[in-house]
Amino acid sequence: MNPADILDDLAARGLIHDTTDIGQLRARLAEGPIGVYAGFDPTADSLHVGNLVPLLLLRRFQQFGHRPVAVAGGATGMIGDPGGRSTERNLLDPATLDANLAAITEQLRRLLDFTEGPSRARLVDNRTWTAPIGVLDFLRDVGKHMTVNMMLAKESVRSRVDSDAGISFTEFSYMLLQANDFKHLFDTMQVELQVGGSDQWGNITAGIDLIRRTTGGHGHGLTVPLVTQADGSKFGKSVDGAVWLSAERTTPYAFYQYFVNTDDRDVERFLLQLTLLPVDRIAEIMDAHRTAPERRSAQAELAHAVTALVHGDDEARRAAGASRGFTRSARDLDASDWEELAESLPVADLTRTEIGVELVELLAVHGIVGSKGEARRLIAQRGVSLNDEVVEDGRTLSADDLLAGGWAMVRRGKKQRFLFRLVD
Repeated sequence: MNPADILDDLAARGLIHDTTDIGQLRARLAEGPIGVYAGFDPTADSLHVGNLVPLLLLRRFQQFGHRPVAVAGGATGMIGDPGGRSTERNLLDPATLDANLAAITEQLRRLLDFTEGPSRARLVDNRTWTAPIGVLDFLRDVGKHMTVNMMLAKESVRSRVDSDAGISFTEFSYMLLQANDFKHLFDTMQVELQVGGSDQWGNITAGIDLIRRTTGGHGHGLTVPLVTQADGSKFGKSVDGAVWLSAERTTPYAFYQYFVNTDDRDVERFLLQLTLLPVDRIAEIMDAHRTAPERRSAQAELAHAVTALVHGDDEARRAAGASRGFTRSARDLDASDWEELAESLPVADLTRTEIGVELVELLAVHGIVGSKGEARRLIAQRGVSLNDEVVEDGRTLSADDLLAGGWAMVRRGKKQRFLFRLVD
């Protein structure tokens, strides 16, 4: 692969939002592999699907022979990026930050290739070079080269300054920290390109300015569009909140279900931007989909590809098998079907003493709902099913409800499913 062809691939996928001089960038890429970085702040103990586009952007550059560097933001995560927010972030305590950092570091390792070689991925923590810098040194070596006028001109800062909430000096300084990251990586690891979401453009160009002012060197920047959904709903949000890359926060089955339910208007774009499938293969998938859209074959391809990237191919196959199981009545499933479903769905173990207990209590005791009151409200709204039958008020669990030797399926709402399993 020609290293410069990455730009054509990104353009074909609709993954170029802003760039510095694209002619200069293409010329530099044509000279040979380049160091490219993106940063990921540990604001939670997991990344979410909104982080996939910039993370896979590093992987795409790696596929074309470039050297990706993922920066886990141990320092910037302590401050919080003001971009895309109308209010100040809550500052994390050191113990929480360290736990979050360890968790997202593992996720970054799963999605990049760290095999030894010329395009081997690197993973670094910006706290290692930021923490030792004293405040006076930072102001002299970084702040001196960044004018307040220039910082106020960046959209991420200007929008907060103009808001009722305003912006603290802490978050105002975030741009300086990220600019210093780019300069440090430029100086020490020959990283010449920073990539990120479109909301990072101001921070990226600040780093390019700092490199030019302090070293005379030339950095490059490229951003991708923020992913949106055609119906106006926020990408990466399910009925119950964010869709996380952590299996503990979002099960592989729920993750798969999020993508298999993608709107027809979004599926081609998501295949292009959220998978590593070649563009010509995606064209074939979409041709087949348009021939028989009711089969939703493109959604199945999307769900498998993204789930396999994040959780592995085995989990993707299990999630797909569980989804196929729901096309049949629970009473038609045999023991092997239930065992397969149990690999993907939450399972609550029951004892024989719980046979005859009201479902309201079982739902609360086993954590399917938060309380008995919530269970009663859902049942009153006809929002709970047992083995595909709507649960009525006062319903108890009977021995006849335990199918194929001890299984039952509970559905909460349209998409959330749980299993009961009788244990002796």
